Amino acid sequence: MWYNEFIGGKRCPIVDTWWQTETGGILITPLPGATPTKPGSATLPFFGIVPEIVDDYGRPVPRNSGGKLVIRQPWPGMLRGLWGDPQRYQQVYWGEVEASYFTGDGSRQDKDGYFWIVGRIDDVLNVAGHRIGTAEVESALVSHQKVAEAAVVGRPDAMKGQALVAFVTVKTGVHADGALREELRQHVAKEIGPVAKPDDIRFAEALPKTRSGKIMRRLLKQIASGTEIKGDTTTLEDLGVLARLTQVEE
Repeated sequence: MWYNEFIGGKRCPIVDTWWQTETGGILITPLPGATPTKPGSATLPFFGIVPEIVDDYGRPVPRNSGGKLVIRQPWPGMLRGLWGDPQRYQQVYWGEVEASYFTGDGSRQDKDGYFWIVGRIDDVLNVAGHRIGTAEVESALVSHQKVAEAAVVGRPDAMKGQALVAFVTVKTGVHADGALREELRQHVAKEIGPVAKPDDIRFAEALPKTRSGKIMRRLLKQIASGTEIKGDTTTLEDLGVLARLTQVEE
């Protein structure tokens, strides 16, 4: 909405697309100026693309129900294999759902058939029997006027299975305290529902990012779980961010 107003002068259509490197091109997209758009939705499939949202058994799910995004038919530009490892190609992309390309993304369709991508399947958490996309919780948090940036990850929980932990950077001049923490939890409950309220909100000056600007959620998951930081950190832009985050009090 900001881009449309201030950059496009309320004249330029904003096109939110869905695609992957493996698909060789855009698969779900509005046609600029022709498809009515909804902020946050990639809208409808491109010509000849047959996407569907299915459950863990490969069965289509009802509208407004979350599930796995698959492509039911071949299309021009699709990935044909992995160099030197055809078995892995079959297993990763075609072994999850029978006779369908498995995208690895979670999605839902609204009443108008518009597709809403909610993030990677491994970023969809099972919280007390409810499937919650971390991307949805992040969107709810950053919609609050005092929040500049947010990242949500899961940690093991004996009661719920998984608990939601949010790392939040507030805007300049905003005082981050217990009152704001509870205010943000209630804001998420209002936007999504009570089950999506983060169990823990940690305020941070900055989030760990790669030099290209991607948040390194793998590191945040380890911090949230209280485990030792493992894995490659050479792409981290600022190692000091990691050190400060490990000292954040719960």
